[in-house]
Amino acid sequence: MTGRIVVFGDVFDDIVVVPNGPIRSDTDTASVIRTRAGGSAANTAAWLGTLGAPVDFVGRVAAADLSRHADALASCGVTPHLIADGELPTGTIVVLVDGERRSMLTEKGANALLTADAVSDGLLDAASLIHFTGYSLFGSGREAAAARLMLRAAERGIGISVDPGSAGFIADLGVERFLAAVDGAALLFPNLEEGRLLSGLEEPHEVAAALAERFAVVALTLDTAGAVVATADGVQHVAAEPATVIDPTGAGDAFAAGFLASWLRDPDPVAAARAGARAGAMAVSRTGARPV
Repeated sequence: MTGRIVVFGDVFDDIVVVPNGPIRSDTDTASVIRTRAGGSAANTAAWLGTLGAPVDFVGRVAAADLSRHADALASCGVTPHLIADGELPTGTIVVLVDGERRSMLTEKGANALLTADAVSDGLLDAASLIHFTGYSLFGSGREAAAARLMLRAAERGIGISVDPGSAGFIADLGVERFLAAVDGAALLFPNLEEGRLLSGLEEPHEVAAALAERFAVVALTLDTAGAVVATADGVQHVAAEPATVIDPTGAGDAFAAGFLASWLRDPDPVAAARAGARAGAMAVSRTGARPV
């Protein structure tokens, strides 16, 4: 497979909070607090660029933040195509880290006005693959724009991969509505919570196998338990890479990037999942969701 990967979707400013102990109500809790560039789609693009894949990223930020976010993406080897919003702020997420779990408080900001129509025909003409997150489907007119992108990609023979992005937002949208919106995608990267919601099943192998009836390749991530890869040929478990977990934020984004960078060279799903596991291990070993 040759050509570029086009990633479009959410870009955020992450405020990552790692408390030094249990959070105490109505008083101070000593914590490590860092501000990082984030957003699931932008994180995936950043990891792809760092891993050497040719990648374009399309997103939307506040006009005042455009240069800062463009520079952050470019420093990872990404070609940024950012839209400046003159009214809305850049999206912001407060990430509360509790060991290997996180809670996220989200303001979508300018992301709410980005649709798949922002991906130009010129970018599609040079692409081999399009990747986006479920965040890109939540909002007025966005599902129709995604359907138009699916058609434009199909006309060019371009593959599409989707990271569902948020079980909470999927529940808000509705499972069947979400699945209809991503119909035509070839690759799906859900975590276990998202996979269970989308399939109605519990056991990871069964979840992945059920979703593989809709998607050619499903890579179901299981945190420290690795991942389950499902295709029409069967289901296989891929072990996680050893890592000291400092911050799990962005591990799934890094996994998707490692998978896609490998897939671009050789469409072997198991080898790609192993590459994803290596990238995921790097991600959890640092604070923040991006490589730099």
